[in-house]
Amino acid sequence: MWVITAIFELKCRAVPKFAYFQHGFCYNSALNPYLSQPIAVKTPDDQLTPLAQFAGPRYWLTWLGLFFMWTLAHFPFVLQMRIGQGLGLLSYYLARRRRHICEVNLKLCFPELNQSQLKTLLRKTFLSNGMGLMEVAMCWSRNPEDFRHRVTTSGLEHLQEAVAKGKGVLLIGAHFSTLEFGGTLFTLFNEMDITYRGHSNPLFQAVMSNARKKHFRGVIERQNVRGALKSLKDGRTLWYAPDQDYGARHSVFVPFFGVEAATITATSRFARLNDSAVLFFSHYRNEDNSGYHLAFSEVLQDYPCGDDEADAIRINQIIETAIRKHPEQYLWLHRRFKTQQAGPSARPY
Repeated sequence: MWVITAIFELKCRAVPKFAYFQHGFCYNSALNPYLSQPIAVKTPDDQLTPLAQFAGPRYWLTWLGLFFMWTLAHFPFVLQMRIGQGLGLLSYYLARRRRHICEVNLKLCFPELNQSQLKTLLRKTFLSNGMGLMEVAMCWSRNPEDFRHRVTTSGLEHLQEAVAKGKGVLLIGAHFSTLEFGGTLFTLFNEMDITYRGHSNPLFQAVMSNARKKHFRGVIERQNVRGALKSLKDGRTLWYAPDQDYGARHSVFVPFFGVEAATITATSRFARLNDSAVLFFSHYRNEDNSGYHLAFSEVLQDYPCGDDEADAIRINQIIETAIRKHPEQYLWLHRRFKTQQAGPSARPY
């Protein structure tokens, strides 16, 4: 039981701490007709973190959890989804802190739901995150080509047209439970780099970073703004999710599901600095859990408009619309409303 709870907590802390960029790794460029040119694979010598240094007893429990994930990643897909639902259900009962955060978020964002409806959505959210845990294991352990037959897309032509203009593409996203897997599946159709914030567990961070480097050419530290801007200036596609609470600094307080939320303004600033096209990217698990759908919007017109607050409101509305399609697949387990203008005492958690 403790292994499940620990892994679930690690997954919750890890998933939202990175963003994707175009210009990355493909297992075999010949298998990917959407890539314009072959991409060199980085060697382990200059990219991967040696794991032998984590052989000490302090890491044994983490190793056990990672081995558990790796083993499950090679089960049949349908069985993995069922196991994921089971893990999500166990976490619903065991991960009390995350359940409390999730319940508060759902009450704030869906005040129209009665108690029974709220409990159903809360439970479905944990089942979805349990499946998300299986998806993390799969994309860290498997070749994304293994899942191409499970992927459908819509609006991909909008992305391709924007990329072809060579001004860079700012791809706005949101923190769904399919985030890690959705990003990996994206590489079947377009190149990407990633940027990330390190995890507090050194072994978990090393495994996570190594896994991502197998799918993407560049791994850029989240605070490296120059690196992000360079990606856009070089005509790449920057995936950026502005739906997390990063504090009051560089944020404006605007509605998110009708609730005041600190919303970062970097989205419009990135687009303005390079005049890059801006699209919204969403990724959903099919209703029957048999596959995934990647959806791309048309290029946003008149964005940015020059008003950070108006831009933030517009992006929040777009994200809200996407979430309402499959609310149980959103990552409600994070404290979206932790920063309040009235101070820490006003936090709803």
